[in-house]
Parts: sequence; structure tokens; C-alpha cells
Amino acid sequence: MGLFSVPEAREELARLRPVLAEIVGVRADAAELAASLREGGRGTDLGGLPEFKAAQARLDDLLAGVQATGAELKGFAPLLVDFPADLDGVPVLLCWLEGDEGLDWYHRADLGFAGRRRLP
Repeated sequence: MGLFSVPEAREELARLRPVLAEIVGVRADAAELAASLREGGRGTDLGGLPEFKAAQARLDDLLAGVQATGAELKGFAPLLVDFPADLDGVPVLLCWLEGDEGLDWYHRADLGFAGRRRLP
């Protein structure tokens, strides 16, 4: 996959919003189901082992769909999605963190999240 411009990355993020929201919901269900199964397998109102396995499969599909766009999924809890880009000749990752309103941050590809800065 190629590089994203800032507008392209923002458009892709807008398209991904429903998928990212579903990941958050399914992630929470899977965590609750897993905790219940560890506590003796009684299940919850959400179900038991079959529902846990279904949640895991759905998460795998959703995560694969995000990565198929060319975005890079860097974190799961919280979600962290990077869009490879170039700013003034410098390789960067446009960075969206779960809870961010928009795509307003970037970091140099060689610095990682610790080098996160607001887009100019």
C-alpha cells in the first residue's frame, strides 16, 4: 500500500469509524466472556464459550479489515491506528488513538508514539 495524504487519511478514518466502534464493543464483550470463563465457565448474559469464540473470530475479521485499507493497527486496547504518510519529505505516521475526535496527530516513523505531535 502507498502513502496517505492528510485528507486521504482523514477520509479513510471517517470510513473506518463504524468498524472501530464495533471493535470497541466486541472487544468489551470478549473481555467479559473471557473473565466469566476463567471464573469457572458459568457464562454471562452474553453467553459462554461459543459466544467467546465468535467474538474472537469477529475481532479477527474487523482487525484484518482495518489493515486491508493500508492503515496500521498498532494498539488494541486502546485502539491505535497509524496511516503511513510523508510530511515535508519526512516519513511519518498519522496517528489516531481511541478517544481522539479526529486525525490531528502524527509522529516520525522512527520515533514511535513517544514522538507524537499535533499536525501543523
